[in-house]
Amino acid sequence: MLHSMDRWGGKLAVVTGAASGIGAAVAQALDRAGLQVVGLDVKTHVEAKESEIECKGNITSKYCDISKLEDIERVFKWIEDNFGSVYVLVNCAGILYQGQITGVGDNPLSVNQLVETLDVNLKGSILCARTAVECMKKYDISGHIININSLAGHYVPFSSSMNLYASTKYAITAFTETLSQELAHFSNRIKVTSLSPGLTKTEMAAHMDDGLPGLAQSEVADAVLYVLSTPPHINISELTITSVLEKRI
Repeated sequence: MLHSMDRWGGKLAVVTGAASGIGAAVAQALDRAGLQVVGLDVKTHVEAKESEIECKGNITSKYCDISKLEDIERVFKWIEDNFGSVYVLVNCAGILYQGQITGVGDNPLSVNQLVETLDVNLKGSILCARTAVECMKKYDISGHIININSLAGHYVPFSSSMNLYASTKYAITAFTETLSQELAHFSNRIKVTSLSPGLTKTEMAAHMDDGLPGLAQSEVADAVLYVLSTPPHINISELTITSVLEKRI
């Protein structure tokens, strides 16, 4: 299998959740690999270019709440007007509130927190992927969609504080495969990948730090580059990566 990022040189990648964590690491890695990058997040605005996302100059920051369809449509219209087609979409945005689904525990989440978890982790990824596919189809692009999933999308961690997180990630596993099958059924060559990291050193996962080394954010970004480096006729449908010392919670 040949590994080269050359075919993506100068092409546009959209990264959600790009202001921090894995999203920021992915945006920086794609920038260094020679792609143009638009980083979407609720924490950063296009006017704050380069202030919250470290870059070489090819990353444009754009405010977008991916839980809102109108935000996604507005931003992708702006992207098309300014850059043309999207070639790569990396869905990194995600949230994990600490607490329980119901009131039987000592820290029940609010209904708004539960709905936001579903909206960001699942609905937002689906709507961004759907919009990106429409753009790629319009420009006849054989692009690539990568959904940053989780080890929790393949087994349910034994932790009452994970609430709906694993549910949303299981749904991302199913969505990725369903979308891949749909595209193949209609002979569309857009590739779709689920990338499932284990414990990664991010602010969101700080409560699970029990002394294990876990993965660095840059190592997850390296996995994104590996997936993108595959030849056009090869798709990695699922890639799970963990530290060799990680144990399941």
